[in-house]
Amino acid sequence: MSLPSTYVEGFHDLEAVKKMKYNLLGETGLKVSHLGFGGAALAYFYEAFDEEKAIEVVRDALKKGVNYIDTAAYYGKTRCSERILGKALKGVPREAYYIGTKVGRFSGDVATGFDFTYKRTIESVNESLQLLGIDYVDIIQAHDIEFAPNVDIVVNETFPALVEVVKAGKAKYIGVTGYPISVLKEAIERSKFKVDCVLCYARSTLHDSTLQEYLPFFQSRKMGIISAAGTSMSLLTNKGPFAWHPAHQDLKDACANAVEICKKEGIELARLAVFHSMSVEGPATHLLGINCKEVLEHNLDVCINGLTPKELEVLAQIKANCFANVKNRHWEGVEVSRYRAAYQKLVDEGKIKA
Repeated sequence: MSLPSTYVEGFHDLEAVKKMKYNLLGETGLKVSHLGFGGAALAYFYEAFDEEKAIEVVRDALKKGVNYIDTAAYYGKTRCSERILGKALKGVPREAYYIGTKVGRFSGDVATGFDFTYKRTIESVNESLQLLGIDYVDIIQAHDIEFAPNVDIVVNETFPALVEVVKAGKAKYIGVTGYPISVLKEAIERSKFKVDCVLCYARSTLHDSTLQEYLPFFQSRKMGIISAAGTSMSLLTNKGPFAWHPAHQDLKDACANAVEICKKEGIELARLAVFHSMSVEGPATHLLGINCKEVLEHNLDVCINGLTPKELEVLAQIKANCFANVKNRHWEGVEVSRYRAAYQKLVDEGKIKA
């Protein structure tokens, strides 16, 4: 097999790289690893972790052939993910990896958490590059655009700013991310510029196949497709979701039933969920949150070796018994509705201007 252009003699584990599958990311020419490194897990708003060990696992993932890293300004109240990645990437050959970050979403603050304006977009890119300690990112993306006041601002301000970022040599390609895929489609259709990549999260899982419905559209545009959160933000894990998870209760119940079956069989549901997501044709890379060695090793094992016969049997069982009849397969609209209501409340109270 031919090695990816990101392979660097003396840095990479050659045998590990040979085992990794690589796919072209649309027309970008970037050949990315089937397993991508999800930097959201390096943000402290998820759970506590050992920062030094997380830095080590970033480098270990790269050496073992994972060549695409995803992060964002939003991942951590003080941009923790970008800061930690900046530490991890010191001394790593820049040609050994591709990296994408995001603009537009910055915090959980209702009044100031989102800003898709041209000016803030340019500022954000410069801040991200400084934290990451690099001169450019490979992909710069508008982040969770469903929270923007409207698609107009994304089309008329954010995308033009991203194009200028590319012209300035601070990024190579532009992309867009979000949960409601219909909003992503609208922004792409209305854009005056070519949008090179699209990132959808938790939309190609054991309980939700919405991404597959939109694949023909993205492929007709020759876009690079990135699928993230195959475990639906911990919903599809034996540990279970965080208290803030926006899924409807019937979906949480279905996942809990799947967990019960997996625990009885001595199996981790996350492995089954990751395998299912990675088996879907179309996405070039599948982002999974990684912040410790154990999670990296499990994800690499599923990516390269697949599941055991017993795991495949249990996977078929939970598909048929737990997810076949779920009504609320996703939580589209839940988070945006909560945000809009909270924002309007501040307006009504005179605390911010509409």
